Amino acid sequence: MQAILTELLGLGLDDEALSACILYARGERSSLESIVLAKFPPTVHVLVEGQQAAERVWALHAEHGASGSEGLRRLLLAIIRDLRVVFILLARQLVRMRALANAPDEQRRAMARLTADMHAPLANRLGIWQLKWELEDLAFRYLQPDVYRRIANLLDESRVARERWIATAKRQLGDALAQAGISADIAGRPKHIYSIWRKMQRKGLEFSELYDVRALRVLVDDVGACYAALGVAHSLWPYIPGEFDDYIASPKGNHYQSLHTAVVGPEGKTLEVQIRTYDMHDHAELGVAAHWRYKEGGGGDASFERKIAWMRQLLDARDGGDDDASLLAGFRTEVVEDRVYLLTPKGQVIDLPQGATVLDFAYAIHTDVGHRCRGAKVNGRIVPLGFQPASGDRVEVLTGKTGEPRRDWLSPQLGFLRTHRARDKVRAWFNRVDLAQNLAAGRAVLERELKRLALPPDSLDRLPEQFRLKTQDELLHALALGDVTSGQLARALHELSVPAAETAPPSTVAAPASRATDGGGAVVIEGVGNLLSQLARCCRPLPGDAVVGYITRGRGVSVHRADCAQVVALRERDASRVIPVAWGARPAKSYEVDVVVRGFDRKWLHKDVSNVIAAANAHVVALNARVDARRGVAEMNYTLKVADFGQLSALLSQLLAVPNVTEARRLA
Repeated sequence: MQAILTELLGLGLDDEALSACILYARGERSSLESIVLAKFPPTVHVLVEGQQAAERVWALHAEHGASGSEGLRRLLLAIIRDLRVVFILLARQLVRMRALANAPDEQRRAMARLTADMHAPLANRLGIWQLKWELEDLAFRYLQPDVYRRIANLLDESRVARERWIATAKRQLGDALAQAGISADIAGRPKHIYSIWRKMQRKGLEFSELYDVRALRVLVDDVGACYAALGVAHSLWPYIPGEFDDYIASPKGNHYQSLHTAVVGPEGKTLEVQIRTYDMHDHAELGVAAHWRYKEGGGGDASFERKIAWMRQLLDARDGGDDDASLLAGFRTEVVEDRVYLLTPKGQVIDLPQGATVLDFAYAIHTDVGHRCRGAKVNGRIVPLGFQPASGDRVEVLTGKTGEPRRDWLSPQLGFLRTHRARDKVRAWFNRVDLAQNLAAGRAVLERELKRLALPPDSLDRLPEQFRLKTQDELLHALALGDVTSGQLARALHELSVPAAETAPPSTVAAPASRATDGGGAVVIEGVGNLLSQLARCCRPLPGDAVVGYITRGRGVSVHRADCAQVVALRERDASRVIPVAWGARPAKSYEVDVVVRGFDRKWLHKDVSNVIAAANAHVVALNARVDARRGVAEMNYTLKVADFGQLSALLSQLLAVPNVTEARRLA
């Protein structure tokens, strides 16, 4: 407990927070919690309740992963009501992580995973770097111990020489700043193993190639002195082009500010120099905690309010979409470090997770704007709804008169929406639509999937149980709302279309199975010797299709889809030559499949379709295209090589999203 209180004092927390921390620890060991709490003000009650809610969520996360939305909601509510709860949680987790050295390996890994998933990103988002670095290093130590030890050994091997070299560089820079009349405090910057590893991974560098293993931190009085000190450093040592970052003019997402530069220091060795004011340094180490006294004083610090605005957004569940996985995914999305910062036409800054689309941007502005979105302009240029803008882009949303989102916005394969919050808004809109409309829309999705994948409508009665649903109506409703995607539906239909393996009677001994290949996929032939096999070109079966074999004259076994019209005719001609076959455990890397794409003819239509096929990593084996000039309709017949049904399903969905394309399906 003393260690936790020491950390909280270092963060500058008041007596109420310290009391709540002590009371919570006492409540864990005593049944007198309610009696003791009655002697304290309501604000302390809120802090204790916040810790209770948080601990339940952390335990649930460690055991089951994405579950417990109510517990997570209570945690966030506690954070909004009193942000000091966050500081107590982070300090307690840090002390727990420090004490894990002698714990069982399974316990260490579970606690480290929780820290990496929840606590460290939360500390980073709030800018509490004093805790963030150590939480990350401790989690990294237990999750990847071998890598951690290797980097730690590399740091230890060069520690003495590096510290001697840092002292020399510090003295030279201090003398130069003094001659320029700049008052500054200079210190060596501590190195954090996780940040070293992350930079090695991100930039593909070896340890010896890192510029910032040797680093100095310069603290000055004001912003003007920061840039003056930067000029002194660059005049003293040659700087390395491309290694300068101005986080004072352009702060990071958590409002971190500093000047970073890399130079060639004494003896030709690289050196990183960080320059900031004392106030910037306090904020970099303590983040929101550095501003707590202003919040307590009732001044209404605007920067403080911006930092916790993202938490309030997660509590806005009036439109529905508050299932366990969605809420936790939203929490994780909002605390990630990679963000894009976009401008509205009026200059307002909207920040979104990396990879967000212009449609996500519309929903971030307002739910109604998202519902009415029909297009967008980025920097004055019209772009599709799935376009992903970059930081600094100016985005203008083009809206219609009525709010009618499209159901295909919910398809992850089409890539219209990337943020869970926007997807929840669309799902909530359709959830309010009349039930009959949703059932009709879901039935249309099911029939379209059966048609475009050329699958027989067999075993549909068993389809709902594949998604743990009870009735077909529940499945159709889930399809309409996007809770079950077309990709998931395709996989389930495939599993049901493959007949169960027949069990041999106990009194007989099954003949050995042989494995035959066509030079591509592996096919198991039951009860037959070592025969060649090839996939029939009439129906081009894919792994997962129900298949049968036909013994040909001189060409081994021809493998057909079970519903192939040709094999039906062959069975009637000579049923004794039709044999059971199944897909092997090691299918080929690619299979040929025939696909037809139809649409209204326009310039560059074939080029756009070909680009989608190439982007999906499918290989074109043959192509036959023609245009009906009288009707203005283009038809393109492709023979493609794909890996499996999943790739084919995704490709067909992407082809349907090409402008003017009206049909894209597998040929039966």
